[in-house]
Amino acid sequence: QVQLVESGGGSVQAGGSLRLSCAASGSILRIDAMGWYRQTPGKQRELVARITSGGSTNYADSVKGRFTISRDNAKNTVHLQMNSLKPEDTAAYYCNVDVVTMFLLQLNYWGQGTQVTVSS
Repeated sequence: QVQLVESGGGSVQAGGSLRLSCAASGSILRIDAMGWYRQTPGKQRELVARITSGGSTNYADSVKGRFTISRDNAKNTVHLQMNSLKPEDTAAYYCNVDVVTMFLLQLNYWGQGTQVTVSS
């Protein structure tokens, strides 16, 4: 079993910054890709940023230049630094990880979600 614990969401004014973190724990042999997705009511969940085990990253066009994803492999943690936030960044943000478990199972996990609200 693998658990993901997210932190760092909250409310901020436009132009402000927030840092999201997601820590994975449990029966983990290896973590491959880690990422952040977001979802607003009535819309599909969308990719915000993703980082591979080798450090390669990709971002949604809407956040390029403002958001930075990083990971700490020793702590099984992924971060999302969000700068120059806009009201349209308001959403529930979800951590997502690809895990190889101690039983050699390749599984995908979602965090519980953390709310980010940006006011104008």
